[in-house]
Amino acid sequence: MSTFDPRIDAYIAKAADFARPLLEHVRELVHEVCPEVQETIKWGMPHFEYLGAMCGMASFKNHCSFGFWKATLLADPNGVLKLNEAVGMGSFGKMTSLQDLPKDKDLKALLREAMRLNEDGIKAEHSTRKKAIPKREIPEPDYFTTRLKKDKLADETWQKFAASHRREYLEWITEAKTEATREKRMNETFSQLQEGKSRHWKYQTK
Repeated sequence: MSTFDPRIDAYIAKAADFARPLLEHVRELVHEVCPEVQETIKWGMPHFEYLGAMCGMASFKNHCSFGFWKATLLADPNGVLKLNEAVGMGSFGKMTSLQDLPKDKDLKALLREAMRLNEDGIKAEHSTRKKAIPKREIPEPDYFTTRLKKDKLADETWQKFAASHRREYLEWITEAKTEATREKRMNETFSQLQEGKSRHWKYQTK
């Protein structure tokens, strides 16, 4: 019987207007295909477990993501998976509406395949069928480094951060379309660094 974690209800309720229908739809499909699924929150984001980790979703300021824990092992006859880091985290890239999701029948097929992998006890790290694409490195822009040298408090936080936390900030800043947007993101970044916060600190469990 399906069980629903109230923390995920709260997560969806706090998401942006564009994100809520998408997150709700994905959640509904997961429960439809796998009634025994268990919901939880990991790394501040909703995850779904069935005999182990199976899939998860996340909402950000401008996009959502949904990913399978063993995405590189899934059979994908219709080619709907997008596992290249360049298109964003998750298995379907950066999504902003329901139209960015695969057709329901394709997503259900992937969910059933993900269930089978867990039922068979197959481990992701043992796969030789596909190799995960390493995350691309983002060079630290000169304007960022220069400002960092002038801000001791922010620099201390930056030096302690893992590569993943640094990448989140650098990707957000360098993807700005205009100089004004970039400056705004820079200001917000340094404000959060001064407080020792990661890019997505709001979604981390306390």
